[in-house]
Amino acid sequence: MDITNWDSVLQFTSGANMEFNLQDHDFSEQSASSSPNLQVPTPPHSTDGGSPICDDPSDNNVLVSISTTFYPGANLHSLPPDLALLSTDSVFFYVHSHIILAASDNNFLSLIPTSSSKEQSSNMVIHVPELSPVLNIILHIIYNISCSHYSPSFETLSDAVHQLPSYGIDPKSCITPSTPIHALLLSHAPLCPLDVYTLSAKYDLYDLAVPTSSHLLSFQLSTLTDDTAEAIGPKYLRRMFFLHIGRSDALKRILLQPPHPHAPTPWCDFTDQKNLTRAWALASAYLAWDARPDVSTGFLEAALTPLVEHLSCDLCKQGLKDRIKNLIVQWSVVKRTI
Repeated sequence: MDITNWDSVLQFTSGANMEFNLQDHDFSEQSASSSPNLQVPTPPHSTDGGSPICDDPSDNNVLVSISTTFYPGANLHSLPPDLALLSTDSVFFYVHSHIILAASDNNFLSLIPTSSSKEQSSNMVIHVPELSPVLNIILHIIYNISCSHYSPSFETLSDAVHQLPSYGIDPKSCITPSTPIHALLLSHAPLCPLDVYTLSAKYDLYDLAVPTSSHLLSFQLSTLTDDTAEAIGPKYLRRMFFLHIGRSDALKRILLQPPHPHAPTPWCDFTDQKNLTRAWALASAYLAWDARPDVSTGFLEAALTPLVEHLSCDLCKQGLKDRIKNLIVQWSVVKRTI
């Protein structure tokens, strides 16, 4: 446990001649607002805490990297922050120890002492073994606030989610449909659906896996690697395979039924209508041969509608159009998610 008293690590300003330049890290844009009654700590010497180094030790302008969300005057809670977390790249995050402890079942990787511990005191600085972008997301998850304005990459989001169990936080309980992190992860599904689905499967995030699975309909199952299949696990891998196979089989069943014949007329009897049945059989066989789960209704309509041009009977034409419309409706209601 690496805990340092705030007073020994951070020297609070008391003189009017000391001026601070708050330098934010690369994951955010520094906010200039702060409470006038709050004293911003100066960084320790570089040999003590790994904080940014001043070009001129005699210069009164000191650079301190502080989170623009978790800073002393952020008003994230009715109480002021009593704990500072320092990332491995020297960015300070001012948080509330009781909120962190309530979200963690292992005292945040055993870094934060409980209130009954003798080491517990207000205004502590704790070194957290995470880079600031990852720690930033973890804290946003704990506080249940959105970090979308930082535009984190999916890799950073994924790293943060993977680190949650290490800090005693259950991803399944904190990533639910009502949380900002759920919406942010889901926003990446159109671009990297397999990665989002794999992450969902690993932590049994069913509510995230379901909408993500619809973006996997065009995925070729034959290209699935052993490592990815192992990461997804048998439960969600089975669901993904059954989704693909089920939709392909459903399309074949829908295509099987030809247009319903009309009553014989002097210019079109049952024998003449066999031409339409054969044409439908050829077209549907072509579509069913490569029945993909991501086939669009527009593609089906475009493939079958030209058959109308080869018919001379108006009743046959109308019967074919009705059959195509019915097929489109049936295909559109086939389940698209696991």
